[in-house]
Amino acid sequence: MPLISEEPQIPESAQGPRVTSAAGRTAPTPRPVPGPRSAATPRPGRPGPARPAPPAQRVHPAPAAPAAPVPPRPQPAENRSAPQLQLIPAPAGGALDAADEAVDLLLDSGRAPGDILVLTTGEPHPWTAHELSFGEAAYWAQHETADDVFFAQASAVDRAASRPVVVVAVNGGSDEAVARALPVARRRASTLLIVCGDPQTMSSALGAGV
Repeated sequence: MPLISEEPQIPESAQGPRVTSAAGRTAPTPRPVPGPRSAATPRPGRPGPARPAPPAQRVHPAPAAPAAPVPPRPQPAENRSAPQLQLIPAPAGGALDAADEAVDLLLDSGRAPGDILVLTTGEPHPWTAHELSFGEAAYWAQHETADDVFFAQASAVDRAASRPVVVVAVNGGSDEAVARALPVARRRASTLLIVCGDPQTMSSALGAGV
């Protein structure tokens, strides 16, 4: 008859987990404990993009103070200043030569030929007489071109256009004709007016204090 032990036999599979066995077997790896999941981390098993994080709270800036009105800029005043006046004393017989010399000095200083208009109160300049021989149309066409010095009689000053420099040769003519021509020549000159002639005649024609 077999002997029956009084201690109950415990099956090996019912025993608890072993840390290390004598034969060197390792215990099963413990399951990791999940940590806190942020809102941007997708849930396991849910396809699709990560859940967006809640938008940050918008901060509305304070309304800017209204800018002060900018006053309009004043418009520049039109330049109506009189041209510079230069008087060259010369007798009536030498006024034309003095005017030619003045033109030569202007050209030598760099003044463009088309900037100069020469007027004579007496006999016309030889250039004027020569060009008028081809007809007035061709003569005044050169004035319109404005690419060279133009010579004209003071009686035609109303027809002449303004130029930066006007040279007047008081080489004759009545006092009344000179008195009418010089103020108009002064208005035709935008920068410089040169008058060659008798100082007393020029002063009386241009006005006192000249």
